[in-house]
Amino acid sequence: MRASRTVLISGASVAGPALALWLHRYGFVPTVVEKAPALRTGGYKVDLRGGAIEICARMGVLDEVRAHSTDMAGGSYVDSRGRTVGELPAEIFGGREEQDDEIMRGDLARILYERTRDDVEYLFGDSVASLTEDEDGVDVVFESGARRRFDLVVGADGLHSHTRRLVFGDERRFKRHLGAYISIFTGPNRLELTRWETYHARPDKLVSVYATAGEHADRAKNCFVFASPAELPYDHRDTAAQKRLLAEAFAADDWEIPRLIADAADADDFYFDSVATVHMDRWSKGRVVLVGDAAHCTSPASGQGTGLALTGAYVLAGELAAAGGDHVTAFEMYEKEMRPGVELNQKFAASFAKEMTVSSRWKIALRMLMVRTLPKTPWKNLIARKIREEIRKAANAVPLKDYTDHAARETL
Repeated sequence: MRASRTVLISGASVAGPALALWLHRYGFVPTVVEKAPALRTGGYKVDLRGGAIEICARMGVLDEVRAHSTDMAGGSYVDSRGRTVGELPAEIFGGREEQDDEIMRGDLARILYERTRDDVEYLFGDSVASLTEDEDGVDVVFESGARRRFDLVVGADGLHSHTRRLVFGDERRFKRHLGAYISIFTGPNRLELTRWETYHARPDKLVSVYATAGEHADRAKNCFVFASPAELPYDHRDTAAQKRLLAEAFAADDWEIPRLIADAADADDFYFDSVATVHMDRWSKGRVVLVGDAAHCTSPASGQGTGLALTGAYVLAGELAAAGGDHVTAFEMYEKEMRPGVELNQKFAASFAKEMTVSSRWKIALRMLMVRTLPKTPWKNLIARKIREEIRKAANAVPLKDYTDHAARETL
């Protein structure tokens, strides 16, 4: 079998550019296609813990990640009048260990893009229309009408992966709704927050607002979560319909919610989707393979989606290099290395999704009591350590091999 060297990657968020970086380092020729006209720099803050931090170090971008840390100081819960009910410092609030960090998703995407753009071909404003595979490669027709041939194709195009739909079928076969919806968008920093996150809980709903330090300080990120046992009928590409659904879900609520919902109308980075996971028996078929959320979305409830995207890119590229471009062997090893850790994180997500919203006022009151009293209790360090241990296990669930010996000669 001829070694596979040219690789088309669909998606330029985090997994795609990270995979391109590693493939280029190992002597492959990656091309990244992205349907957006330019790099998407929006998004929420994302955790980088355990293995993801190590991968950033191996990529050579850890210093840049540290320089763009959100540097959050902590968070608080407020009641409907805006009064602080309880607050926690960052070390407890985020459950982080010393080496862990947090960065805006858009900053991470930009760092990876800037690190790879001189070595990797990027095709913005286009997407894959069809894939036709034969024994030696994959013929790709793009929406622009262009035709290219690649040895391999990788879908790094998220929860609603177009690549997955083309090759594996309708996403309803793989997507598992976890009983809630989440919306994220940027608006004015109405609460005048600095390195702080404010939460307001209502039965079956949770709202958070935060502002980071530095260049993002004059704007705030708003996150709305609401329970919905059944999936809602809407087109995930219809932003106007999604904004209406959000407004309807929170129409009767007070605090700052009416003003924040009004800000959503003008937000150009509005995001709305089901809190969901993706479960597949296999992540590859022939010469096509999936990575990140396209293969195994763990949902925002896991807190590990970005970490697993980086890890999946690292492992997939490393196994391709170790197998000398033999995609059959590489794809099998990629799944063997990744799947146990992915499944652990998906179980964690399914459990935590139930905690994102609570169903009654007395349960909210109990949670607020815990938040208020935890910093004052003599066993606060023990509780914080227990939380960090569970998160550490999830963040290090995928063992990291050393693929250095397989790097292209010119990069050593």
